[in-house]
Amino acid sequence: MIRFAHDVCTKLELASSKEWLETNGLGGFASSTIIGLNTRRYHGLLVAAVQPPVGRMVLLAKLEETLHCNGQTYDLGANRYPGVVHPRGFEFLREFRLDPWPVFVYSVGGLEIVKRVFMVHGENTTVIQYEVASGDANGAELELRPLLAFRDYHSMAHANSGLNSVVRQEPGLASIQPYPDQPRLYFAHNAAAVETTGDWYRNFEYEVEQQRGLDFQEDLFQPCVLRFPLQGVATLIASTERCEVTAARGFASRELERRRQLTAHLPAASELVKTLTAAADQYIVSRGEEKTVIAGYHWFSDWGRDTMIALPGLTLPAGRYDVARSVLRTFAQAANQGMLPNRFPDAGEQPEYNTVDATLWFFEAARAYAAASNDFDFVRKHLYSALTEIVGWHVRGTRYNIRVDSGGLVNAGEAGVQLTWMDAKVGDWVVTPRRGKPVEIQALWYNALMTMGDFAQRFGDTQAEKRFRTMAALTHWSFNRIFWNEEGNYLYDVVDEGPPDAAIRPNQIFAVSLRHGMLSRERALAVVENVRQHLLTPYGLRTLAPSDPAYRGRYQGGPAERDGTYHQGTVWPWLIGPFLMSYLKVNESNKQSRQQVRQRLLSLEAHLLDAGLAHISEIFDGDVPQRPAGCIAQAWSVAEVLRVCAALGDESSEAVPVFGRRSASASPPEPPTP
Repeated sequence: MIRFAHDVCTKLELASSKEWLETNGLGGFASSTIIGLNTRRYHGLLVAAVQPPVGRMVLLAKLEETLHCNGQTYDLGANRYPGVVHPRGFEFLREFRLDPWPVFVYSVGGLEIVKRVFMVHGENTTVIQYEVASGDANGAELELRPLLAFRDYHSMAHANSGLNSVVRQEPGLASIQPYPDQPRLYFAHNAAAVETTGDWYRNFEYEVEQQRGLDFQEDLFQPCVLRFPLQGVATLIASTERCEVTAARGFASRELERRRQLTAHLPAASELVKTLTAAADQYIVSRGEEKTVIAGYHWFSDWGRDTMIALPGLTLPAGRYDVARSVLRTFAQAANQGMLPNRFPDAGEQPEYNTVDATLWFFEAARAYAAASNDFDFVRKHLYSALTEIVGWHVRGTRYNIRVDSGGLVNAGEAGVQLTWMDAKVGDWVVTPRRGKPVEIQALWYNALMTMGDFAQRFGDTQAEKRFRTMAALTHWSFNRIFWNEEGNYLYDVVDEGPPDAAIRPNQIFAVSLRHGMLSRERALAVVENVRQHLLTPYGLRTLAPSDPAYRGRYQGGPAERDGTYHQGTVWPWLIGPFLMSYLKVNESNKQSRQQVRQRLLSLEAHLLDAGLAHISEIFDGDVPQRPAGCIAQAWSVAEVLRVCAALGDESSEAVPVFGRRSASASPPEPPTP
């Protein structure tokens, strides 16, 4: 349970920097700050995924809450308007906690009022409940005024005459459909009275959007007022589906049990593992009949690269093999010309195949799944042929000049296209183009070939095994010949036709961290030390060494400035995973090294109380103090910390449990004569 007392809740700047998140397993969510002050365009009590897991729309932005008690009126909400925050209901907020969902405790008018908010899994439904926990509520009335946005979650709403303000009413149910091409919003309730209004509330300001250099003012529509006597539990259910208010009790009990089951098998786990295991569930969503992974909240959809990197940590430590299989099937079915889609767009258009690394991470996700579950039959039936075809496409060549060269290394890229995970682009400017042979792509390619060799051996595909291992041997030899920077004692970041790129970046760590590595222990130690010395921070790895002239230590400003900084020094927490796994590998995973790794996780554990509560942010500033930025909740940030925790295992054990072990025959044959 995460808890903040009155002394935090009443400090406007501090409290408005802490955000809660509820999700529904469809890509939809509810989110705001712990004081109910919306600071983002993405905040709302019902952000529905109308084309799951995308097509997200802010339907119900918030509720204006007013308590009438003993002849006095108290506003419990908070909004920012030009030059003022009004009302200031957070001054009555005695406590906020996640237990397991957002709980707000107000001390006001001689009453203690408890408010709870949760979403129903598998539905675009949010339940909001109010209950008097202590005090005499005789004659007290709660007035709720829904404020609607009804717009794409990336845009803003403004007062207009085209909105249909008609509110349909039935006993215990009110509904409105402001625009004909958008869903109807239902309010199931136990209010004593519902009065239609039809007012616009104007000039809400979202501070975070203003800081990001984006449109930050919005108008919201108030269709009605609901009045509840506070003699029992006042309930409002906002949903895109018709339901009855009596369903709230069943919704709550089922959701509590579902969440309990997520960590029920982890009785001896640390609080960090339990918290992140619960968080991991919020990224797993449905895409049709299968599962996929939302890359981050609030604004990312399911990206191929993020999904494949995050899948092992999100699913395998928790034993969620059914989810892992479904995700792997989803992307295997979407493979095209030897490539996995990088992104499924929000509007439901065709997938985008503009990535070189997502496809190669697919091999590692499949390997990790098979090793953890021992379910090689699934790999053979559903993945092996697709993986084999992908290798073939890379040899023949596919989009964006992605092709294996005569030395067994993967070359990729063309002008104006960003293909690696360092993919920021401002207009026609690709900030980190990395055309040619990026270091992590070679590490992933070698790991893929060795993985295929292992699969082929297990499946009795002798000819394929020989082919994969021979290809791997050539890649191994070529990589060590041209990527090692003798002068700097680390790996070049990109090798192309010109001088190799000697920028110190974190991408070299994957040559150590992946299951099948190409470096000698001496070189692996040197890489880990180089990364530790130049890139390591308490929250992850910088994307560029501070000594580099191109380094940018603050992620701030408008879109162009932020994109220009995204991979030029900004810290990424997900990279702590490969670094710490590499550290364990080169230090032989002894008790001392495991303890040092645990110490390295303390800052990220403390971060669970900042930004996105119980989650890990997308990025941090490169400069001290490292301020969290980007998405408040990022799938691969959570997943990689979970993966490290799984590798650490029981503190009393001397060996680090890993997802499978390399077979004795898995070493590549001798390289060919050059």
